[in-house]
Amino acid sequence: MNHEEVIKFYMKNLKGAKISGSYIKAPCPFCMKHGNKKPGVFAINISPGSYFMGYFRCLNKCMHGGFASYFGKLLDIDPKVIPGFDPDYEPFAKKISYPPVAMNLSEFTSLLHSHNLTFFKEFGVSDKLLKMMRIGFNGKYIAYPYFLENGACYAARFVLPENDDNTFWRGEEECFEKEYRIFNVEEIERCKDGAIFITDSEKGLLALKEIGYPAVCVPSHIDLDVFSKERLAAVKHIFLMVNNSPEAYMSARELATNIGFKVRIIKWPFNMKRGYDICNLATDKAADFGKTISAYIQNSKTFSPFVSPQKEFKGYFNSLNEKKGMELLGLSTGFLKMDNALDGIRGINIMGGQPKAGKSCFFIQISTEIARAGIPVIYYDFENGRKQIYTRTICRLGEISEKELRLEDIEKDKSERIIKAFGELQSLLPNFRVITDRKLTPAIMKRHIDFIQHETRVNKTMIVIDSLHKLPFKNLSERRTGIDFWLRNMEEIRDEQDVTFLVVSELSRGSEGRYSETPDLGAFKDSGDIEYSADNAMIFVPDWDALDPISESTRNSTLWLVASRENSPGKIGNYTLNYPYWGFTEV
Repeated sequence: MNHEEVIKFYMKNLKGAKISGSYIKAPCPFCMKHGNKKPGVFAINISPGSYFMGYFRCLNKCMHGGFASYFGKLLDIDPKVIPGFDPDYEPFAKKISYPPVAMNLSEFTSLLHSHNLTFFKEFGVSDKLLKMMRIGFNGKYIAYPYFLENGACYAARFVLPENDDNTFWRGEEECFEKEYRIFNVEEIERCKDGAIFITDSEKGLLALKEIGYPAVCVPSHIDLDVFSKERLAAVKHIFLMVNNSPEAYMSARELATNIGFKVRIIKWPFNMKRGYDICNLATDKAADFGKTISAYIQNSKTFSPFVSPQKEFKGYFNSLNEKKGMELLGLSTGFLKMDNALDGIRGINIMGGQPKAGKSCFFIQISTEIARAGIPVIYYDFENGRKQIYTRTICRLGEISEKELRLEDIEKDKSERIIKAFGELQSLLPNFRVITDRKLTPAIMKRHIDFIQHETRVNKTMIVIDSLHKLPFKNLSERRTGIDFWLRNMEEIRDEQDVTFLVVSELSRGSEGRYSETPDLGAFKDSGDIEYSADNAMIFVPDWDALDPISESTRNSTLWLVASRENSPGKIGNYTLNYPYWGFTEV
């Protein structure tokens, strides 16, 4: 709104109006209508640099304040002459059938006596504001009435003064639902073309209203998502101020991301304790509370989901410096040709192969070697079982067959190799976690990564998935969609948590039930977004009959790189399985 137009509008329509510094002041035109014997001071903020320029309120608190549009509505002024008039504006409306009978609030407001008012005066809230907001008391609990857009109250939240967690609802049950949990919701319409605070407690709202700021709130930060972009479309500036906790700040960020650039999140100073809120600030600052909030507003910045350019450049520059002198950009697999072909394992690496070709064994070897090098590995197994993975690792490390592991009497050198292999397995297990949870979700995977990075104090992580086609899906008939869903989440996890993926995939059979002899992207089963998501797509081709393993004494396989974002496709190398010790050797 234009600053001069706002001043002209109020001066014309307000009897006795005079400009006094940053305010227009006049006798309140509404006090007498609300039962006051004489009018209080009616004040309008006209500071040109203020987000609340044009906001009016009665200092006697006879009624709620608002901006020019609401003032014009109260005095039945022609909307066309109101600053900011929009002929196409339509108020937010919900499809709702209001209950037939509203709550009788008088039975609660009549019980709010002086000893209850003392509780509110601790953080500066006056009895006049409590009366205007129609706050009540039932003898033990404070009653906060939740009015709806039609001006009626059908539900109230009762909160024990000494304990905000001790609470219950009363009234129409359907109005207890989350979609109705906006306290002072009518304030949104009153703040059309202006600014408003959103906070996460009724007490905090009252503290803000007392010093002259319009506000709405929800009972807890977990309810913030009840606000939508459409509901707040007519408000120009939104200040989000929640309690000082990571959980509340995360909820505020999510809301700000959904609403957009008009949101400013008020950040607490770094030295504030966890859980510190608006009421604590009002109590501690007392007479300076208003100045403190004003300073917070001035220091606030428009919320942006983007990283600041300075931080972005610094992060990029540091990442380049970290890579100086590195032989490989990614993690070493232990296979020289594979490391050279891929410049180390990094990003999302998907390897396909026919059944029994040795895919799992190949990845078990790579992942355990990476874990031995000190990089944490989470192996999601839906094929072999935890014990089988450990057993094959022992066999490879000790060059002992599974049968020999079960013998009671064994040669001395083999016994020593077994003992040494068990010691090596035990030493790598802190960095090598096998998970067989068939209820796995991307959210659970993210938490697993956070835990292992916290435990190992290493930010890099390798995730092995064996196999892509056995990841949990909601509906097996929608496997293709489910695979694409998981691949999208792998991309997000790769970028956000510095994770390298090794993923086993199945291959499709040809028309005659055979597997293609030509390795290419089309060979992947239910390939979906593999060609778009995989940083490296590989195919493991056995040179022996994988379905008749006993018929061949030598088991040679060829690894092909069929697609890559940064590397040249082609043959990576030949690998011989040292059977029955389950270890591959690069030829």
